[in-house]
Amino acid sequence: MTTRRLQRLVLTGSVTGAVIVALDGTVLTVAQPALQRDLHASFGQVQWTSTGYLIAVASLLVFAGRLGDRYGHQQLFALGILGFGATSAAIGLAPGVGWVIGLRVAQGIFGALLQPATLGMLRATYPPDQLGMPLALRTSAIGLAAAAGPVLGGALVAHWGWQAVFFLNVVPACLIGGLALLVRGAALVPAPAPPSASSFAAETTTTGGARAPGGLDLPGACLLALALASLVHTLVALPETGWTVVTALGGAVAAFACGAFIRHERRTASPLIPLSVVGSTTIASALAVLLSASAALFGTLFVSTYFLQDVLTLDPLESGLRVLPLALLMVLSAPASAVLQRRYGPRRTTVTAMTLLTLGILVLSQLDRTSTAPSIGAGFLLLGAGFGTVMVTATAVIVRHVSTAHAGVAGGLQQTAMNIGPTLGVATATMLVTLTTPTTTGDHSPGAPHWTAEAFLSAMGPTLLTLTAVAATGALAAAKLPRSTTTDADSRQPSAAAEGRVSDPSEASEATAMTSGD
Repeated sequence: MTTRRLQRLVLTGSVTGAVIVALDGTVLTVAQPALQRDLHASFGQVQWTSTGYLIAVASLLVFAGRLGDRYGHQQLFALGILGFGATSAAIGLAPGVGWVIGLRVAQGIFGALLQPATLGMLRATYPPDQLGMPLALRTSAIGLAAAAGPVLGGALVAHWGWQAVFFLNVVPACLIGGLALLVRGAALVPAPAPPSASSFAAETTTTGGARAPGGLDLPGACLLALALASLVHTLVALPETGWTVVTALGGAVAAFACGAFIRHERRTASPLIPLSVVGSTTIASALAVLLSASAALFGTLFVSTYFLQDVLTLDPLESGLRVLPLALLMVLSAPASAVLQRRYGPRRTTVTAMTLLTLGILVLSQLDRTSTAPSIGAGFLLLGAGFGTVMVTATAVIVRHVSTAHAGVAGGLQQTAMNIGPTLGVATATMLVTLTTPTTTGDHSPGAPHWTAEAFLSAMGPTLLTLTAVAATGALAAAKLPRSTTTDADSRQPSAAAEGRVSDPSEASEATAMTSGD
């Protein structure tokens, strides 16, 4: 198989895998009310169909990336997408809500295997200086899926019931999974073999202590999974219950597990997150940008949804049309950002994009009952242009800056930031609105907001201004990114597809260059 054909097949698999995951999340939101009625589930049980999935995904993404680095990203991708499709079919056939929750957790495990592999495969197949456009196409596809999800989900639920949204993923998942298995057999790049003792010793002597994949570091993986699972559970529970014994205990467990994980990683011979990755200022800055951008965006979307439906009294379809400019600009800005990044460099492109995102939130914070559709659309246009660009540029910096030996771990960190950020943003927005709005107003039925339209409007401005500050923090982090793509140390290294193999000495020198380049 030629290199170009392999690149096209890998890009197809990566984009399709990312779209399946993105579509699954958006269509489920529309299907949950029907699922609750048909299965006679409580509001809390329906929430756990999302929470259980999110906890499973967030807690395992980095370890799944490590598995891909050790055993091959295509193998993990095939297993993940086939498992994702199989659990989707099983959920559609589930007889009760308990089965749905359990299968959603299983689906989250397969989603964790799938997501880092979509980035790891691209890093292993494309030369670093050609990664911009594949990542841009992937981001555009995610934006398109996010825009189409509610409409498609609504149509499927209306005609065939909530089960249809889960059957939607089965056929494409099976087709792409089978294709991945075929490409795996014909690919130019074999799965990375576990390093020998001599090669491991050679790599551990490099500057900065970079290591190719050695042991899997199961204790570190368990500690990180515990920290992330506790953090996600606490963030999800806080908006509903506030600070209780359970949420406080969850926060304490997350902090303890995080501290234990850091201590373990410093002492172990083969850490889950290699020093060349965790010690890189560039990668840390890019992750901070993604975390702050996703938190600010999704917190803003949460507040804006209530504004459109409760203050302006728009129905869900009309609200979706008001938000449509965001998805449109995400789709359009992603390919443009690849060109802008090549011309102006990651730093200037990302700082500008974060500035646009900040301005978009600032515009939305000034809305009131008299706001017109153009003024609302202008805010969402700025959000889409900023976030679509940030996703491409920050992700490209992360993926390009690591060696192919650690591409899976880097992809896992990127996906973790993109999962934790929205949860953090929604939790922050909910707590701010609750704290600044009288709690005795509004509908007190389960799952309903505890505020009137007027009270919510008075709290919306300060809440969005706080989220503006969160986005501005991301702009400051973006100032730490490289000035140009040529200053990325790893951009001078050829891809695995171009080399035809990955040798231990080259990975060791690559790690040395990255550490010294920061």
